[in-house]
Amino acid sequence: MKTYTLHVAGVTRELPICAVSDTLDIAAFIMLGDVELTKATAAELLKKSPDFDVLLTAECKGIPLAYEMSALSGKPHVIARKEAKVYTIDPIEVVVNSITTQHVQHLVLGRTDVEKLTGKRVLIVDDVISTGESLEALEKLVEKAGGEIVGRGAVLAEGDAAKREDIFYLEELPLFFK
Repeated sequence: MKTYTLHVAGVTRELPICAVSDTLDIAAFIMLGDVELTKATAAELLKKSPDFDVLLTAECKGIPLAYEMSALSGKPHVIARKEAKVYTIDPIEVVVNSITTQHVQHLVLGRTDVEKLTGKRVLIVDDVISTGESLEALEKLVEKAGGEIVGRGAVLAEGDAAKREDIFYLEELPLFFK
């Protein structure tokens, strides 16, 4: 198996290289279950973050990052869910197309989470920003909720995302074209 060596926030990981199409491979970055990596990257992202009132991320790979950033900063976090649950009251929803998912996804916030964003300075965080589709969906949720986006951060910026001037990140992650 081919791997890519990633150095980020003082931590080194070997990432497996996985095909997403006949012409493109990516290095699979998975924070879930990696406490050392999550703690190190959360602390470094907070150093780069503008002042904010609440964090927002998408289910599921951004959850440990947002949780740790919330714990370190003492500020709340909100998770945009992939689907409405029976307890999701008055949901707002947006559609997202992600490079790592083979189908259209939805991101949903219920009334309680919307209220946490309304009138607040929102910092959007995620594990990786690549095509920007997930980021755009989160931005739409913040707009619908009446929040103000003050920053967009990620552990890694993949491919052309590293050229964006509207995000901050810790390291670049290359794409592997065949």
